[in-house]
Amino acid sequence: MTSTQTTVIAAHRPRSLRDAWVALAGLSAVFLVEMLDNSILNVALPTIGRELHASTTALQWVTGAYAVVFGGLMLAFGAIADRFGRRRIMLVGLALLAVASLATAFVSNVEQLIAVRVAMGVAAAMTTPGSLALSFRLFEDDELRVRATTLISTVGLVGLAVGPTAGGFVLAIAPWQVLLLVNVPIAVLALVGVRLGIAADVAAELHRDPIDVAGAVLGTATIVLALVAPTLFVNEGARAWSAWATTAAAVVTAVLFYLRERSARYPLLDPKLVAHPLVSSGLAFKAAAGLATAGLGYLVTLQLQLDWGWSPALAAIGMLPQVVVLVAGGALIGPFVRRVGLGRAAWISAAAVVLGLAVYGSLNRFGYLWVAVALVLVAAGMRVVGVVAGVNVLRGLPENRTTIGAALTDTATEVTSAAGIAITGTLLALIFTGPITTPNWTTHQTTQFHQATTTAALTLTALAATLVAYGIIRTRGTAARG
Repeated sequence: MTSTQTTVIAAHRPRSLRDAWVALAGLSAVFLVEMLDNSILNVALPTIGRELHASTTALQWVTGAYAVVFGGLMLAFGAIADRFGRRRIMLVGLALLAVASLATAFVSNVEQLIAVRVAMGVAAAMTTPGSLALSFRLFEDDELRVRATTLISTVGLVGLAVGPTAGGFVLAIAPWQVLLLVNVPIAVLALVGVRLGIAADVAAELHRDPIDVAGAVLGTATIVLALVAPTLFVNEGARAWSAWATTAAAVVTAVLFYLRERSARYPLLDPKLVAHPLVSSGLAFKAAAGLATAGLGYLVTLQLQLDWGWSPALAAIGMLPQVVVLVAGGALIGPFVRRVGLGRAAWISAAAVVLGLAVYGSLNRFGYLWVAVALVLVAAGMRVVGVVAGVNVLRGLPENRTTIGAALTDTATEVTSAAGIAITGTLLALIFTGPITTPNWTTHQTTQFHQATTTAALTLTALAATLVAYGIIRTRGTAARG
């Protein structure tokens, strides 16, 4: 891009959030769909199972098919968007989302519902990374970028927080299909906001390198296998050959993908770009947060209900400290970043995630107070690192690679979240004897559960701490420190 083109593009960028309110409303709606979808559908799974006569495995794929397709295709669509237009791919994805959600009204069996969920996963892969990339490209100033990303993520987190409750109320008065049909008006709102609020793609901000088809296939296969393997470990046990075979296949395809990207003339994801300190450190911090948040949420849910005997409603109240921090903590991100800088904000918040996990692993058996402290620390850290690390990754990439950068940060979170649950579930299965959902545990089983939760939490702490340490080392001596 020439200096003249850069000056012209910068001159047309909004100078405040208010100037870009139409675009931000549309991009917030995009993120809202993803977060709402993640939380609201789980409430309806028992109802869906009864009405569609679905097996337990089929119900798992109602949610799993979306997650696997979404995670697997993000990198490929990120690369496509950087070549053919971020706004264009976003609009196509939103149209597909609206059509796929509308098709829910005509579903008559679980196979059809899984097909709808696959289509929605494709749409999410086309749109979700674009919400970060387009908000980043809207503004020239880093502070405005942080504020815009904070606003978008806050809207999404509100959807994540209210989704289960709203879904429960809807199911009391309406059929389960309504929970997915609600995506239609939100997708239309997002489409209008993006269409009217974001300027058409500028050729100078894109690139025309040929698409690395082999790299896209290998990258997608790697991520899909990496997302399926944890489910197999949790459902079939640590000794299941299918889980280990899938893991081995994921490792092989990951190696092949790396070798392909190193040798390709026009790689899907240039390893040299990923090695940039801002990019590699941001991905490490995001991965640590994903690992910790998923693992801690899984452990706390089991402890409150199975170990302490809390009802589901009381357990939901017990998770409120995390929800409150995730939703309300957005107001503190801007002042915190201004005070310490983007780089320091990233590693401090990632370190808070590690500290929260360590508190839980060491002190959870001594009462709910320590569980609440752990939830607050992890949520606060994740809330900041989710915004700041993502912005840092995009800062470290060329302007014509921002969408695949956003896809890369989302993929890192998806894969490590699955890994966090898999590690936790596998250790529980290895240490705890008998079905974990059996009521009236023996004293020995209670001791085993405490040992398992401590082992799992401290294992995740060590892994997350390693990622954070790597990220800090990568940023040492660079401008990323603020």
